[in-house]
Amino acid sequence: MPLSIEDEIRQTRPFTQPSARALVSLLRTASVLEHEENELLRPYALTGTQYNVLRILQGAGKRGLCGREVGERLIARVPDVPRLLDRMEEADLIGRERDTADRRHVTARITPKGRRLLAETTPLLDRLARARFDRLAPAALAQLVDALAVVRAPL
Repeated sequence: MPLSIEDEIRQTRPFTQPSARALVSLLRTASVLEHEENELLRPYALTGTQYNVLRILQGAGKRGLCGREVGERLIARVPDVPRLLDRMEEADLIGRERDTADRRHVTARITPKGRRLLAETTPLLDRLARARFDRLAPAALAQLVDALAVVRAPL
């Protein structure tokens, strides 16, 4: 039987509101999953955000995306997308090309090295997702996804 959120974080006083309990539980769950993801990616010198960028650019195909578009599609917002892309370009995970007609527009594309790294790491993260979420019945998993969409919806 899994621990309650109160037991897991060793909280001795009850939450004042069910919504506060739900928020702490969600944040704790996200933290656990993010930690596991980062541990799996660490041997590849890759962060979860960099992995996310590689998936985004692979999905964009040959046309690539500008930095703004990459930033809009990230799971977690980052304050400095250009610097993130600089580091990934230095590691030869992505390439960037400045538009000759509009020098302000720079298109990012995944490189062959980035594709290989993505192919190597995706099965690890897929196994993590299955290990964590296959314990839920399909209907419960669908309900969880739907409930989280409600929580994320703009106020």
